[in-house]
Amino acid sequence: MASDLQIDITLARDGFTLQANTQIGSGITVVTGPSGAGKSTLIGAIAGAVKPDRGRISLNDHIFFDTASRRHLRPAARNIGYVLQDSLLFPHMSVKQNLLYGSRKSSTWTVDDIAKILEIDGLLARRPKQLSGGERRRVAIGRALMTNPQLLLLDEPLANLDATRRRAILPLIERLRDEFDLPIIYVTHAWSEIIRLADRLIVMKDGQITNQGTLSEVLATDDIGAELGLDGSVIEATVLGHDNEQGLSTLSSTSGQLHIAQIVDQPGSNVRLFIGAADVALALSRPVGLSVQNILEATIIDIRPGTPPVVNIDLALNDGQVLRSRVTPRAVESLGLTKGQSVYALIKSVALDKDLLHHPL
Repeated sequence: MASDLQIDITLARDGFTLQANTQIGSGITVVTGPSGAGKSTLIGAIAGAVKPDRGRISLNDHIFFDTASRRHLRPAARNIGYVLQDSLLFPHMSVKQNLLYGSRKSSTWTVDDIAKILEIDGLLARRPKQLSGGERRRVAIGRALMTNPQLLLLDEPLANLDATRRRAILPLIERLRDEFDLPIIYVTHAWSEIIRLADRLIVMKDGQITNQGTLSEVLATDDIGAELGLDGSVIEATVLGHDNEQGLSTLSSTSGQLHIAQIVDQPGSNVRLFIGAADVALALSRPVGLSVQNILEATIIDIRPGTPPVVNIDLALNDGQVLRSRVTPRAVESLGLTKGQSVYALIKSVALDKDLLHHPL
């Protein structure tokens, strides 16, 4: 079922002002930005935990907040699942009792359904103190789902978990989107989570939404990756096969083949791949006799100064996807690089980070 969350609000607190105007649809919308950008304040306003000074928030035909009509629904009346980074489980209750707390009779899903999807069906009799951090997060998400929400808000739900536990939970969040047909707003500043989950990305800074769109659109027009410590592009491809002897996997896109460190995904799987801008070199003709495994034809669509002493170059691949390269001013001058010029992008297989892969829709 299509979702239409509309937000147009202003909120001022203790010298900080949030001004947000956006429309959010189905799928997973990731909200990111530096600390203090207003990410948690925004979803707190959606949940009803924070009251804006003026504006309007509505989901489909359900109005949550509207200053014109003096309407401000309490959180429980909004039918929203809201999960914070500190799970806030009841310590005196079992996992099953925590899941049942606040559940609705109209819920489409049973405790057993939720427990199986979140892979906590063997933990139902345990108390929170007997759970790992990752298990507690799953229970908190399950409890929110038992309220039969029309929207799920996740505020840095994987914060302070180690990489292994994060990787275990991320596929479960994708299952929630797919099996529940549930719109999800997911707050994080972790790039591994952004690249894996984002159907749509909202970038915030100083209480403002500075950019929004699909992940590829935002990365092609925004330097948020560099600001958060990861500058590059996201490319979608399909797994062709694996070379166990060489420890490599071959991916295919309409722009050409890519070779990366071996992954577990089966041939035919669709994956999303992050390529660092500094790992993309440029050539005017197809090189021969190089160790570089990945060579893609591209066209320069933009050249602009970056943080000295680098120049950012945006490249359009044959299939329309955008690849970013970061080179020196000397390289631009010596190669005579200009907009509209055809070039070859060279990417080492070791530069392709298999930890930043995910299955797109």
